[in-house]
Amino acid sequence: MSTTETFRIPRHRRHVPTARQQVRKALANWGVTDQLADSVTLSANELVTNAVTHCRVSCAQVEVKLSLHEAQLVLEVSDPDRDRLPRSHDSTPDEEGGRGLALVAALADEWGCRQGPYTKCVWALFALGETESARVPSAL
Repeated sequence: MSTTETFRIPRHRRHVPTARQQVRKALANWGVTDQLADSVTLSANELVTNAVTHCRVSCAQVEVKLSLHEAQLVLEVSDPDRDRLPRSHDSTPDEEGGRGLALVAALADEWGCRQGPYTKCVWALFALGETESARVPSAL
């Protein structure tokens, strides 16, 4: 069985905490807690921050989608700036930013991006370990 939670926020930095709270709430409702919830929430924070920072479409909204399918959880963050794909780069110690994708790569089992007709989506996949799978209700 699978379940999905989707929501949108305005493309502005002040809405990043709202996205983070909604992700945390959805995970808690599904019984996903502890380190996995922390990793997914931190990854969502980084991907949403990137979307609101780098999207050049005015009056845009950022969509966040969490999907729970048996033994994996998928986080997707989409925005309408389809031609500006994210790129990882090596940040110097003096740089304030630029480490978000490296952090997502370290936390997730896989990550990537894809272009849709009008949007781009950056996704991260998290495998549920036996402990997490046992906690997530099978009725979802």
